[in-house]
Amino acid sequence: MRIDTVLKKYEAKEENLLYILHEIQDGSDNNSLNKKDLEEVAAYVGVPLSRVNGVVSFYSMFSSRPRGKYIIRLCQSPPCFIKGSVNVYEKIKQQLKISEDETTDDGLFTLEFSSCLGVCGLAPAMMINDDVYGNLTEERVVEILNNYRNLED
Repeated sequence: MRIDTVLKKYEAKEENLLYILHEIQDGSDNNSLNKKDLEEVAAYVGVPLSRVNGVVSFYSMFSSRPRGKYIIRLCQSPPCFIKGSVNVYEKIKQQLKISEDETTDDGLFTLEFSSCLGVCGLAPAMMINDDVYGNLTEERVVEILNNYRNLED
């Protein structure tokens, strides 16, 4: 998606900054925001580039580094930890051959940690893009990852 198409949808106001950044990132080929886009957004909204960079670095949902098509956010909250998120992490690492903040060689998956997903009753939990998965077991993680792989076949 072209950035000028996104910018035309919003008034040039700072309060639209988050919406603009989300839409640009969601429309990018690599689930990230590049420097050129951030410069254009800053100029359009009328704020210093440092303000836009601050927003991008503050919110964990934004990234300035390229990521996979499917972003796995594994919850690291105390309830998830107690219920076995470490085992889930180890299974993801084994299945995808990546660790935290890495992307698979095929560009499909990026693994990130989240301090809390807000679904403590479903611990351990993870999100893949906008979908939440709870009550995870090692077997269920394999099934979920295979379902995403099968979407690419």
